[in-house]
Amino acid sequence: MNVPVYTGNETPRGYVISRKTKETDISLSVCLDGGEVKVDTSIGFFDHMLTALAFYAGFGLDVKAVGDLEVDAHHTVEDVGIVLGRAFAAALKDNRGIARFGAAFVPMDEALCRVVLDISNRPYLVYEAEMPQAMIGSYDACLTEEFMRAFSMNSGITLHMNALYGRNAHHITEALFKALGLALKQAVKVEGDRVVSTKGVL
Repeated sequence: MNVPVYTGNETPRGYVISRKTKETDISLSVCLDGGEVKVDTSIGFFDHMLTALAFYAGFGLDVKAVGDLEVDAHHTVEDVGIVLGRAFAAALKDNRGIARFGAAFVPMDEALCRVVLDISNRPYLVYEAEMPQAMIGSYDACLTEEFMRAFSMNSGITLHMNALYGRNAHHITEALFKALGLALKQAVKVEGDRVVSTKGVL
């Protein structure tokens, strides 16, 4: 796994990480400034969601995850959130120059979702998204909240996610992941050379 190579005066913000436990074995690279997206967790719907997240965030992302799917997908989904959150925080370094805040609304057919976030180094998740169906194919719809909690706690992001309405769990979940990507794209945009905080540090 390699962070995309940039030339000239560009400084790519990227990080490569791996994490192995008795339940999962994950290798991941992320580049906040773009690149190829490749995701393989052996969980088809989750792969689709991570791909959408990276695409709308404008990130390069390479994920390879092997987990105890014979048990269920919980450990794999949660641990990918942990690893992605840690890589994201490491890629940002000291958060200097970034916009810090991001917000997005995404409609998908009958569903409408909102994501608002602050790269604050004060991790917190508010997740209000009722899922009308328990399963999306073979993917347990409740795992989205587990992924978002793991990601926010390990990235240092204050993350508020709301499904304002919707009747289809697939549409709601996809709108949440896309809105997260769009909000992250805003928040990591470099707008200057200072830390956006009255304290001078995040």
